[in-house]
Amino acid sequence: MKIAPSILAADFSKLGEGILMLNSAADLIHLDVMDGTFVPNISFGFPVLEAVASNAKIPMDAHFMTVHPEKWVERTAALGVSMMSFHLEAAGRDTASIIGRIQEAGMKAGVVINPDVPVQKLFPYIGKADFFLIMSVFAGFGGQKFIPESIERVASLKKEIIRCGASTLIEVDGGVDAGNAASLREAGADILVAGSSVFKAQDPAAAIEDLRTA
Repeated sequence: MKIAPSILAADFSKLGEGILMLNSAADLIHLDVMDGTFVPNISFGFPVLEAVASNAKIPMDAHFMTVHPEKWVERTAALGVSMMSFHLEAAGRDTASIIGRIQEAGMKAGVVINPDVPVQKLFPYIGKADFFLIMSVFAGFGGQKFIPESIERVASLKKEIIRCGASTLIEVDGGVDAGNAASLREAGADILVAGSSVFKAQDPAAAIEDLRTA
């Protein structure tokens, strides 16, 4: 299981040090891009993404919580981002075309859903998307409490992926910590996004390893 710490929870006054730590301890660097429209908050834009990219030695995983995510595909790919995900709620009928556009740009394409969207809504994109991101909190705010029903949602999605004979990965984001990591692994999660449980820990590198081996 891979661990993708979210820099949204990092100390931005020491962001360079945080990226160096992730380079040696994590599998991916998770980038939460919020536009203040699709979600209430604004996080950071391309100047921060560029700063991270200039220091990243491990793959970057960008989660766009924005309207019109297709606008940012080529610019994101130009930074060397490996994985780009966008919300089904924002894309609607354009979901399949955005998946294709991301893949054509050389990135892995992911489709995200919030906790109030039935997981079955992702089923038509099994075999098309490279990964799915199950939000275990509502997108737009850091530090929320994990929604336990997310574990069953992951298991349901994993069962359908296996039934289809697909290799689509499952990523989980929101309130992930050492207390629920093992259950998510057993349910079928391949990648765990963690923010506060990593960056608020006394030893962030050790916290990453705890999640990986849970």
